Amino acid sequence: MRRDSIYYKIFQRFPELLFELVDEPPEQTQNYRFESIEVKETAFRIDGVFLPPESATPRIIFFAEVQFQKDETLYHRFFTESMMYLNQNQGKYDDWYCVVIFPSRSLEPTDKKTHRIFLNSDQVQRIYLKELGTPEQQPIGINLMQLTIASKQAKQAKQLIERVQLEETDTEAKNKIIDIVTTIAVYKFSSLSREEVEAMLGLNIEETRIYQDLEHQTKLKTAARLINMGYSISEVAKGVDLSVEEVTKLAENPPQ
Repeated sequence: MRRDSIYYKIFQRFPELLFELVDEPPEQTQNYRFESIEVKETAFRIDGVFLPPESATPRIIFFAEVQFQKDETLYHRFFTESMMYLNQNQGKYDDWYCVVIFPSRSLEPTDKKTHRIFLNSDQVQRIYLKELGTPEQQPIGINLMQLTIASKQAKQAKQLIERVQLEETDTEAKNKIIDIVTTIAVYKFSSLSREEVEAMLGLNIEETRIYQDLEHQTKLKTAARLINMGYSISEVAKGVDLSVEEVTKLAENPPQ
């Protein structure tokens, strides 16, 4: 499981989680959008950008990087891309911050001198998940992020679900958090069946977004194979329970 990519999926669904980590979160955190931004006239894309709502005052942009592999070039790339984006969008934002999330200090780049002007600034915050304290001491949002590095992940996931069901009164928020826990568990224990994951977590995951997404991906893969075997669009659509439009699009743009 690539845990950095899991974080980006989590931030897309629950962008306000990032602001549980930062020292001075902006107002309207629930209205921020998490995006992957292409930097014009360059060959790169910034994977983690939190864009403020149009109505925000001040308009503060957050650049986020989740790093679960050793990469000595991380700071060179991250700060260069962030500053280039700001240069191309002058006047659009009132302020900016960078947040870098590591599981532990051991994965941080060794060279901290070259970029000390950034690293020593109050606009850059480095988070080490293993130093945030025990799950019982943390808000539920931080518990979610710690779950990706937990040594006893199944046990901690079940405990977190039980805590959410007891403490969280907002049904929509509760369902969102449970969906994220399920997403992490499904990716971590990819060899387990749905029934085994349900038994491990103590809940029914059939209606969760991650299960529906995976089920849809399985249908698309099956449809692609049937198309290659020569079945008609209508036969494939009926056989795998997809719309004719989806199968037609798949036939016109087959997966590589």
